[in-house]
Amino acid sequence: MQVIASPRASRPPVGAVLVGVAVGGVLLSGGLFLAWLALTTPVLTGLSATPVRPSPSQLAMGIAVWGIGLVAPPCFAIVGALRLTRVARSLTARPPARAITRAAGTIGDEYVAARNVRLPDGRVVPDLVIGPFGVAIITELPTARVLRHTGTSWEIRRSDGRWAHLENPLDRAARDAERVRRWIASTERDYVVKAYAAVVTADPTVARTATCAVIAADQIPAWLASLPGARALTPVRRADLVEEIRAIL
Repeated sequence: MQVIASPRASRPPVGAVLVGVAVGGVLLSGGLFLAWLALTTPVLTGLSATPVRPSPSQLAMGIAVWGIGLVAPPCFAIVGALRLTRVARSLTARPPARAITRAAGTIGDEYVAARNVRLPDGRVVPDLVIGPFGVAIITELPTARVLRHTGTSWEIRRSDGRWAHLENPLDRAARDAERVRRWIASTERDYVVKAYAAVVTADPTVARTATCAVIAADQIPAWLASLPGARALTPVRRADLVEEIRAIL
């Protein structure tokens, strides 16, 4: 199976990279400059100079000057280095392979998968598969460590450790499939393209619905093969549909 994706999705925005490099560089160089100023020049000694018997205010001023002079340089340098490291990681790190990508080698050439398809209404579909059956929306759920559900209520763990409400992923996948179907139907055609939806998860407590299937990662090839074929969707028409989807990536 061929997997296509937008080349824009593989790299962060250029503006964010430039801002990150600029801020990180200024902080790092500022920290190094302050360290040089504090350790190799008499600036701190001059600012904190006190008489033989300093008053409490003079003593406090000296402590404050030396405290800032010793703490500020490493803080600036560390924050700047962390910012530059984050930018470098965003440019070089590769996201983990998705389930549909891992299964691509076991799926026939008559299938094509498109990643991060942005529909005309702005909605982004994670994985869209075009095959003899029509189109299928496949959504891979996060692990149980960051995702939990009780009945139809879903929550996801945020970066600060708190749990936040999440749209039901099965309902969202079904709505995405309906959006894709309507978008394809908006172009004048003499045939109908059906759209299916599935979520990929290893959680056995997630139950399928009437509009969305629930499968494991290793069941993707079998599920795609089980979808009924559409006689009207000939190889030529599938190729045209692939090109139409490629144009909006």
